[in-house]
Amino acid sequence: MRVGQARPTVERRQLGLTLRRLRERAGRTQHEAAAAIGKARTKIVVLEEGVSTATDDDLVALLNCFGVRGPERKTVLELGAQARKRQKRRVYVDTLPDAYDRFADMEANATEISCYESGIIPGPLQSAEYARAVIEECDGIWWEKSKPEGENRLNFRLRRLETLWGSTEPKQLRYVLTEDALHANMGQPEVMRGQLRHLLSLLYRRDDLAIRMLPNHAYGNPARGGGLTIFGFGDRAAPVGYSPAVYGSSTYYDEPADVAALRRAFDRIWELSLSERESKRLITELEET
Repeated sequence: MRVGQARPTVERRQLGLTLRRLRERAGRTQHEAAAAIGKARTKIVVLEEGVSTATDDDLVALLNCFGVRGPERKTVLELGAQARKRQKRRVYVDTLPDAYDRFADMEANATEISCYESGIIPGPLQSAEYARAVIEECDGIWWEKSKPEGENRLNFRLRRLETLWGSTEPKQLRYVLTEDALHANMGQPEVMRGQLRHLLSLLYRRDDLAIRMLPNHAYGNPARGGGLTIFGFGDRAAPVGYSPAVYGSSTYYDEPADVAALRRAFDRIWELSLSERESKRLITELEET
């Protein structure tokens, strides 16, 4: 980090990635964004990289340039206010609207993803039919049936898959699935068979993807009953940990000691799991039954 740059906290990185997404959606260049706030292009570069903050006036000018209005505009301004704070805390809890968009930004920007989830196929590995079945199970429980939130979440998941798997940047992707997730009754039986075929298709097509299965009888799982994700960014930024929740706010960890603990937990789960070859063989056997 160069002198004069801010510490790249989760809030600042989320703000930068959000502004990059909004700028690209609007079809604006970094030069045009810089002109909107009367600064050099380097200001936009460091802002989007999460190593600089922006004043409220600059954010307003950028949002005007990108044509952002309504609730989305309010959320970005609130995120900007949080990014300018320097309070010390162990975790960052994202309580602002559309938290899943900022999670997807972090996921797409990462060069390394290590993910463990219990009882469910992780989002990036889900087929469209499986993702729909997951949303339908939650419909009328976590949101009212009359609200469009379920369809919005499904559309988001599908866009998220396109962004992740459509990226041309090299990534290292490691996922641990629990055995019960492979046997779950998710929608109709054909949905689960299709999901197993989807996993095999990803493994055949992606050299950067590794999947391991954690058996039910495995002893010593340090994240039993929970889940975790670690985003790595190579030399560009420090890693960030994430803890998923069935319902509630997204929780991020960027303190080195916390990320190191999550890394130890994932590495332990990875060691306890079947090898990639054994896991692939098990998925194939289940798909053929």
